[in-house]
Amino acid sequence: MNIAVTGATGTMGRTVIETANDRPDVTVAFGIDQAAEEGPIDGVRVYAPSELEALLEESRPNVLVDFSAPAATLSFVKAAADAGVAVVIGTTGFDEAGLSTLRDASETVPVLKASNFARGVWALLRAVEDAVRAVPGYDIEVTETHHNRKVDAPSGTANTILERIDSVRGEAEKVYGRKGNQPREGDEIGVFARRAGNIRGEHEVLLAGNDEVLTLTHRAESRRVFAEGALDAAVWLAGSHPGWYGFADVLGDA
Repeated sequence: MNIAVTGATGTMGRTVIETANDRPDVTVAFGIDQAAEEGPIDGVRVYAPSELEALLEESRPNVLVDFSAPAATLSFVKAAADAGVAVVIGTTGFDEAGLSTLRDASETVPVLKASNFARGVWALLRAVEDAVRAVPGYDIEVTETHHNRKVDAPSGTANTILERIDSVRGEAEKVYGRKGNQPREGDEIGVFARRAGNIRGEHEVLLAGNDEVLTLTHRAESRRVFAEGALDAAVWLAGSHPGWYGFADVLGDA
């Protein structure tokens, strides 16, 4: 299967290309990035975004895999939809208008968007739902930690965790960090984002009450876990009907 990678010179774009080159089922046709002048990545040539439309028509990749930035993603997805190419999106930080634009594209081509492509994270999400259901009334805090270059906070995965908690308990007020005289009130959920070094990604859900504490944690040891999941998603998505998909569909948890 043939893919194109946008955001190719970024940390995740590079990892996707290098991981794909180690797999027998995926070939990378080309990369796209503003920093195309940096040259090939693991033997894959990188082009400027202005060349994407022509390259999609010429190479006809099965899927475009995107780890870039929201504004760039919207442009890349539009080009892919016009060319009839499916899209896997790992970019996070979209506003409601951006998400609406992506959903519009899914009426033309299959679009799979996920906040996280680690299989363990999806096991964590299931465990969080079960835990929240089992200990009603316990206080909940969510903490996520990432590298010092990550732009959006809280992470897309943390937001997905919060959505899962709300699906069990009902929507609760979110308190993003605390400062000064701010005692915990009612069913609020504290949300904390930490940025440091080269941390790949860690998410923790803490539940406390009745003189006990339960913590559920996922930690990524390598970015390849996300790349492998994104490539699994691309293989699964190729040949699918137009529509809006998530990684849960790939795992059979939809």
